[in-house]
Amino acid sequence: MRPTAARPRRTARLTALAALATALAVAPALTACGGGSGSDPDTVRVSFKQSTDNSVKVMDAYLADVKKQFEKENAGKKVELVPIKAPDAEYYTKLQQMLRSPKTAPDLVYEDTFLINSDITSGYLKPLDPYLAKWKDWDAFIDTAKAAARGQDGKTYGVPDGTDTRGLWFNKEIFAKAGLPADWQPKDWDDVLAAARAVRKKVPGVTPLNIYTGKPAGEAATMQTFEMLLYGTDDGRSDPLYDRASKKWIAGSQGFKDALAFVRTVFEEKLGPDVSAALDPNLATVVRGEMLPEGKLAIALDGSWLPQDWLEGSGHEWPGWSKELGLAPMPTQHGQAPGKVSMSGGWTWAIPAKAANPDLAFDFIRTLQTKANAQKWYVANSGIAVREDVARDPSYIEAQPGIKFFTDLVAATHYRPAYPAYPKVSTAIQEAMEGVTTGDMSVEEAARGYDEALAEATDDQVVRK
Repeated sequence: MRPTAARPRRTARLTALAALATALAVAPALTACGGGSGSDPDTVRVSFKQSTDNSVKVMDAYLADVKKQFEKENAGKKVELVPIKAPDAEYYTKLQQMLRSPKTAPDLVYEDTFLINSDITSGYLKPLDPYLAKWKDWDAFIDTAKAAARGQDGKTYGVPDGTDTRGLWFNKEIFAKAGLPADWQPKDWDDVLAAARAVRKKVPGVTPLNIYTGKPAGEAATMQTFEMLLYGTDDGRSDPLYDRASKKWIAGSQGFKDALAFVRTVFEEKLGPDVSAALDPNLATVVRGEMLPEGKLAIALDGSWLPQDWLEGSGHEWPGWSKELGLAPMPTQHGQAPGKVSMSGGWTWAIPAKAANPDLAFDFIRTLQTKANAQKWYVANSGIAVREDVARDPSYIEAQPGIKFFTDLVAATHYRPAYPAYPKVSTAIQEAMEGVTTGDMSVEEAARGYDEALAEATDDQVVRK
C-alpha cells in the first residue's frame, strides 16, 4: 500500500507508546533493586550498560578492577556495580526510568553523549563544575570532548571516558576474489558502491556492504550510516543537520535526500543484508561476532571499537583480524575537500540529580579517570583517547593495530548537534531510512515525511534550505 505523508508521525507515536510500555514494564524491577542509592552512605552505586552478548565483558572486567582499586584506597567505602543488560534504545529507557526517583537513582551512571542534553533538560543530572574546578586532571581533557557533556546553560554534566571515530572495514581476501586492491582507498561514494557491486558479482554467498538502518538499529543507523553520509555531502565547513547561527534544525536539504538515496541503492540493489536481517536489532552483534570474523562480509561502515570483540577472552577471539581486514576512511560524496568524513560520539560518567552520594560518586570518577586507568580503558574498549597526555603516549599509539588510523580521523570528524530535541530528530531520521530500506517509500516521500516529523519534534524550530 502506498504510504501517506502522515505515516512518520503515526510511527513516531507508536514508537513513543512502545517506549512507555517498556518503561512501565521495567519499573517494578527497578523499584525493587534495594531502596535506592541512599540506602548506605558508604556505598557508591554505579550503573552502566552491559553488553547483550554474554561473551563480551570488557566494561564488566574494567569496572571490577577499578572497584577493587577504589575500595583498597578508600577504607570503609564500597562500590556496588549495577549493570543494565540491554540494547542501546532499551538501555536509555531503563536508565531514564531509574533517574526519576531517589529510590532508584544510582550514584553514577553511564550516559551516551547523544542523550545527555535531553537528560540535562529533564533535570535528571547534577552539574559537575564545583568538582571539576578542584580536579587538576580535568585540564588534560581535550576541549571537544568537554563540550560533548556541556549543557546549553554552559555547565558540565559528565566526564567523558573516551570518544570514537568511524570508517570502512574491508576483508582483503574477499577483495582479492573480487579483483579489488588490498590497499583500497575509495575516493567518493561511487567507489564504495562500485566495490560492493564487484563483490556481489564475483563472490557469491557474501554480503557486499553492511550499513545500519531503521528504528531497530537506533542511533547506530543515525550516526554510523546516515550522518556519515550527510556530513560528507557539503564542504565540511557547515553543519548540514543544524544551523547554529539561527539555532534551528535544517529541513529540505539536497544532501539529506542524497544520503537517503545511497541507503535506498544499497538495499534496492541487494548490496546489503536482506532487509529482515538489516532490521534485526541484534545485527551489530552478528556483524562483529560472526559476519566479519567468518569472512561473510566484505565491507562494513562501522566504528573504531570493533576490535574489543576480537581480543583474547572476548568469546570472539580473532588474533588475525589486523592482517585479514583493511581500513579506509569514508569518502565525501564527490571526493570534495577534505576528502574524508567521520563522526564522533562517546560516553560520559554523570551523577544523577537525585543521587544520595554525589561526593563519593565523584571520588569514584577520579579513580576511573587517572591517566593509567583511562589509558587502560581506551585500549581495552578500542576507544580514542580524550586525554591529551594519553594521546601523546607511544604505548597508547602502539597498543593495538588501528588506533593510529582511527585517532588520525579526529582531524576530519564531526559531532552530533546533541541538543534536547536530538533524540526525537534521530528517531525521525531512522524512520525515513527504514522507509527507503523496505521500499515502502521513495526518497522524496521519506524526505518529506522527515521534514514534517522534524517540525513536530522541534516545535517548528526549522529552517529550510
